[in-house]
Amino acid sequence: MIAAMLQGRTADDVARQSRPDTTTPLKPWIRPAKRLEKTFTAANWKTLLANSGASETDKGELYDAKAQEQLEAYEHNIENYIGTVRLPVGVIGPLRVNGIFAKGDFYVPLATTEAALVASYGRGARLISSVGGCTTGTLAEGVHRSPGFAFATTTDAGMFVAWVCQSFEMLKQAAEATTNHGKLVELSPHVEGDHVYLVCSYTTGDAAGQNMVTIATEAVCAVILEKSPFKPLYWFVEANFSGDKKASAMSFVGVRGRKVTASVELPGEEIRKQLHTTPERMEEYWRMSALGGVMSGSIGVQGHYANGLAALYLATGQDAACVAESAVGVTRIERREGDKLFVSVTLPNIIAGTVGGGTNLPTQAAGLNIMGLKGAGKARVFGEVCAATCLAGELSIIGALCAHEFASAHQRLARGKAEVGKT
Repeated sequence: MIAAMLQGRTADDVARQSRPDTTTPLKPWIRPAKRLEKTFTAANWKTLLANSGASETDKGELYDAKAQEQLEAYEHNIENYIGTVRLPVGVIGPLRVNGIFAKGDFYVPLATTEAALVASYGRGARLISSVGGCTTGTLAEGVHRSPGFAFATTTDAGMFVAWVCQSFEMLKQAAEATTNHGKLVELSPHVEGDHVYLVCSYTTGDAAGQNMVTIATEAVCAVILEKSPFKPLYWFVEANFSGDKKASAMSFVGVRGRKVTASVELPGEEIRKQLHTTPERMEEYWRMSALGGVMSGSIGVQGHYANGLAALYLATGQDAACVAESAVGVTRIERREGDKLFVSVTLPNIIAGTVGGGTNLPTQAAGLNIMGLKGAGKARVFGEVCAATCLAGELSIIGALCAHEFASAHQRLARGKAEVGKT
């Protein structure tokens, strides 16, 4: 990087380029608007066409007739609107699921730009369904916000915690007055010196619930500020203890969203036939990869949950940033008697819903409809299908690695060339 930085210039040149520039006139601001209106979008495009690298062709791609026609559909999901992005969407299935809440054959839409991903997950789904499907379960639920409070002394912090514990019902009432579906189920205080992190845990019905719990927690904090005899010096509605949009040890051993599991027992004959490897080799791979994950310091041990979850979240209107926490978990592989292989996945942080957020957007609603999971009463089913999809992906990628087909599959599907290793 030093060589690249100094190529054709001196260190003084780099230093001058890095200084704040308050003399060059700033390009025009994009106009913010409280509502999505064609006049504001037109003004934004006028700014972009004159001041960015965008062309009329780019405008036509992003702001086509459909994007203009459906402008109102995006009213509560975007600001500074300039159009929509199209991603290729594939579908896998039927994926047979035998769960506590999910029961049936599901076609699963996956939106991605990565060639081989849909083919791989589809192969895993075919294997699972050919043996009667996988077993799934929803193990726990809970979405958190963690307001932080700073006090003058550690004693005040401790007394505040005691007051909070005695005031749970009052705080619960305040939180639940802000939502028809959210329930405050637990307050867990954590004291660090004169700071208190108050982890507020909610169930959120069929919504992912990120905004729901933020608004409810703001109401909790308002009551605390008004009623608590121990006043904080300052406070924040989120103090980064909740695990929001990041992999965290607390969420890994607990739950954030929904904790779900999926498992299947595979006959060796089907593994040899469909994955071109053996139960013994898959167990050996899992043992080596599990140690590799431990040595690298990963939270959990799994192959590529993020691939399937990101594609599924994009196709169904979930918050894609939640993949950062959702793609945490454990894959386990064990040989069983009778030439069988047990494979399970457990994901403690599936943040996803079937109502609210982006689930009402036109193409994302279509994705949920393909699964038959649009609307109320479907979120637990959706969570278990997420786990089943991840199980399909783990089976396929581990099978490909064991059969030494991983590189050739990407070569064939992503590049369309016969020779491996050429760009």
